[in-house]
Amino acid sequence: MELKEILDRCYTLPEASLSLLESSTELIHYPKGHHILEMGKVERDIFFIAKGIARAYTMDEGREITFWIGKEGDTIVSMLGYVRNEPGYETIELMEDSDLYVLKRGALHELYEQDIHIANWGRKYAETELLETEKRTISLLLASATDRYKDLLRHHGDYLRRLPLGSIASYLGITQVTLSRIRSNICRQSDSLSSDSTSNLHATE
Repeated sequence: MELKEILDRCYTLPEASLSLLESSTELIHYPKGHHILEMGKVERDIFFIAKGIARAYTMDEGREITFWIGKEGDTIVSMLGYVRNEPGYETIELMEDSDLYVLKRGALHELYEQDIHIANWGRKYAETELLETEKRTISLLLASATDRYKDLLRHHGDYLRRLPLGSIASYLGITQVTLSRIRSNICRQSDSLSSDSTSNLHATE
């Protein structure tokens, strides 16, 4: 995925501004399992995912709690490191061999001062991330586990083949046993609907 395509997802930059931003980024490759950030360390820079998928997790009584997943077009950033220059509470792990555009925090802040369009991009990015965080929080509070799974299927069905089921269950706020039960129930419902459709077809012949 090209950097322009990623940046355009929240704000379209003029060509001159895009060139400035592109000149400050570097395309890097990391293997599956690489940690962009480890819990307790500071990561100030921003990473744009050109190819691959990543998850952010924290630890709770020895259990990994996955709370964020990002793939092509998404941005990897430790907000504590970027905003406050403080150690992150999360570990960010690449779940596939990945290509990332990296943008240094210092370089981005200089670009904010130089170019109003890049500053506007930063503002729109922050607004977009805030809305996504709010949406996910409300979903975890109000939506049933089944509805959360169905929503994931609609919008990110590829997660099921790209991530371990344990990570997906944790991301949905449920156990892997519950996830397996939900998937079985949905399959049974689908089979039942298919059977009913076939029966109705024969009945009209």
